[in-house]
Amino acid sequence: MTTTRIHRRTLLRSITGTIVGLPVLEEMFSSAAIASEAVEPPVRAFNVFFGLGIPSPLQSEGYDGVLEPLSELKDKLLIMRGVDHVRCDQSGINAHYDGASAAFTATPPNGEARAGGASIDQVVRRSAYPNGQPAGVTPTLVAGTFFRRSRVGRFVHSYNADGSVAATIQERPRDLFSRVFGSMKGESSDESETRMKQSVLDAVTDQYKYFCGPTSPLGNASRQRIADHLDRVREYEQRAFADRALDPDENRSAVKLPPASKVAHGGKADPGGEGLDMALDELTHEWRLMADLYALAVEMDRVRFGSLTFLAAGERLRMTGDYHYNNEHRFTFNDSQQLGAGGSGGCSHEFWHRFTEKKKNEALRAHAHMKMREVAYFLKKLDAVQEPNGKSILQNSMLTISTESGDGRHSDVKRELSGVFHAITEANGRFKSGKIIDAGREGIDIYNTMLQRMGAQDKLGPDDRELQTVESILA
Repeated sequence: MTTTRIHRRTLLRSITGTIVGLPVLEEMFSSAAIASEAVEPPVRAFNVFFGLGIPSPLQSEGYDGVLEPLSELKDKLLIMRGVDHVRCDQSGINAHYDGASAAFTATPPNGEARAGGASIDQVVRRSAYPNGQPAGVTPTLVAGTFFRRSRVGRFVHSYNADGSVAATIQERPRDLFSRVFGSMKGESSDESETRMKQSVLDAVTDQYKYFCGPTSPLGNASRQRIADHLDRVREYEQRAFADRALDPDENRSAVKLPPASKVAHGGKADPGGEGLDMALDELTHEWRLMADLYALAVEMDRVRFGSLTFLAAGERLRMTGDYHYNNEHRFTFNDSQQLGAGGSGGCSHEFWHRFTEKKKNEALRAHAHMKMREVAYFLKKLDAVQEPNGKSILQNSMLTISTESGDGRHSDVKRELSGVFHAITEANGRFKSGKIIDAGREGIDIYNTMLQRMGAQDKLGPDDRELQTVESILA
């Protein structure tokens, strides 16, 4: 059967007045390209941050310890131990500031609201798309679930060359949904507000009927893929917004104003640094909706660069609730009771400060394991989508996963900024995967090696610092 080739941007302009995006369809590529699997995925780079770190001794246990949830993806990750950010110790205070800013930049902070330079995702973006990304692609998407707010570097992990944040962080699911799906080029704020009181899919109903109907130029598989895709957009929209009544005559749903999130945001999320009471189920519900929306945006080619944060650097939560992994009860969180304190002294943060190799560190282990479970949740969403070259989005993209410290004890800043956990994906065959290595190198060398392999001309750090390639990470 002859397949009619349709340019992806043409399809986007027609079926997505609200730019809800589309999955990759076979009609977007020539038959020869599909047959040879020569279709190149877009260049993408994302930074995934989790707060408080993993003490170096626990990293040495590999997938037998707190890294267990990542074992489901071990063939698609390169775990790097012994990565050093000591050069970023500027304030001499603690890694919550310097280490968090060093993540993905390898530079110390420049005040309370700026990093010392660009993050790796933004260097790749400028190199891969010097004239800008295609129409309909959000330049940079920054999102996260976090509560400790005192410095921007605690929760934002995507920066421009001058150290300014690359995009406003979206911390509520409804805001992330609106950022990805809720704007049409050229519309006024009043028009946008009116439209967002309806479903974002309302504007594409006629186009949907055409492309999925009997006169469609698409094959059966692509028709079904579009139908499934729009069903997923509807599902995420309904999860992100308030309950809405279905209009049987119009067969669409009217979106009411979004309700307040179940967890605190803004200033309420960080009451004087004293921490928040947080049920595990509430935290993971919010995070997973954010992760679902972010992954969907990547799948639909609405975003190619940015960062996603699961809990801030130095996060202060008094967690409660039963923790399960693979249907097995692993731990019961009750931070304040287990620490014997209230306020900031009763937050899980303190388990990191009390870490010692001679103890079991059961609560810390449970918290770190939970963080890896939630990071893995997002990664698996990207791994579930296969692209025309036969690899998943996770494999084709450059994802860097990191944190602020390799040791939570503030008694030694240099120790805190050594052995910082890092993991990367293969970036379409550019980097090794399926291994755990003891890199034993500075973060700046790791990052600049990654940038060089991605084809970027710029590098991080001082201009006069010679590039020191880390061959052990290259495929």
